[in-house]
Amino acid sequence: MPLLNRVGTDRPGFQPVAELLAGDGMDGAHTAGAPPRSGLLRSCANPACSTGWLQIWRSRGTPVFEGGWNCSTACTAARVSAAVAREREGCGAALEPHRHRIPLGLLMLEQGWITRAQLRSALESQRTCGSGRLGHWLMVKDGVSERLVTRALGLQWSCPVLGSEAHDAEGMSPALPRLFVDAFGALPLRVAAGRLLYLGFEDRPDPVLALALERMTGLRVESGLVEGSRFRVAHQRLLEARFPRVELVEAASEPALVRVLARAVERMRPLESRLVRVHDCLWLRMWQKPQSGPLGEVSSVADLIATVAGQS
Repeated sequence: MPLLNRVGTDRPGFQPVAELLAGDGMDGAHTAGAPPRSGLLRSCANPACSTGWLQIWRSRGTPVFEGGWNCSTACTAARVSAAVAREREGCGAALEPHRHRIPLGLLMLEQGWITRAQLRSALESQRTCGSGRLGHWLMVKDGVSERLVTRALGLQWSCPVLGSEAHDAEGMSPALPRLFVDAFGALPLRVAAGRLLYLGFEDRPDPVLALALERMTGLRVESGLVEGSRFRVAHQRLLEARFPRVELVEAASEPALVRVLARAVERMRPLESRLVRVHDCLWLRMWQKPQSGPLGEVSSVADLIATVAGQS
């Protein structure tokens, strides 16, 4: 699965899932993004539907996709198709030109954190070995502290340095599928005040993943860097935690992808479900029970990660 193709996106966010699922979710109450009720019956969220009021035998509580109830399999497929088209728009567009960033060595030299001799020594070691980041060689060869290197990387990427103290791996594992945590080097750290999710990385932030997580959870996501040694310990601990169950799908075409996603929503009949793009993947998350916190519970969430064969 071609996970590592970095393609940007800019999509609107969603209402926090915890607010949508605060009740039991089965009384047909109006949810954000869904059309208003028609009389006593909940209306189908598919704008092209003309028969939703006839489906009197179908539960008005589920399935819900992006805040709206679907009255039939056809309406679910229509709404999923529109969401797939929205997420895949511009998927093959060229990447924006890389913005110039001050080289790490020059930045640290300008800040007075290293000397010219230290920079020359690290650069020579890097050239001789033919691999390794400059920060690594500054620490190994010249005794520069990891704290200073991480602080410099934060300045280089214009992001904060975050702490990993008291990281709760089990509590944060519902935030992302294990596949994304591993492939993109992401570390969900904590949720503050039920509204702000801190997302850590080792050497550079991933704005595409951060935006996808923000849209999926409805929380504001603050990305930052974590010192390498602390990051690796917390990241490994997180990978060993229990994650929501996940299904991986590679579809032959976009219509086939829509069918797979729509069938998953119909089969699981979630209280809420959402679709976002993460680089060249589509991430469908389905909540099957009311959520007690901003991230929900591992046992009540199901993920589906899909790609189209031969496309990135």
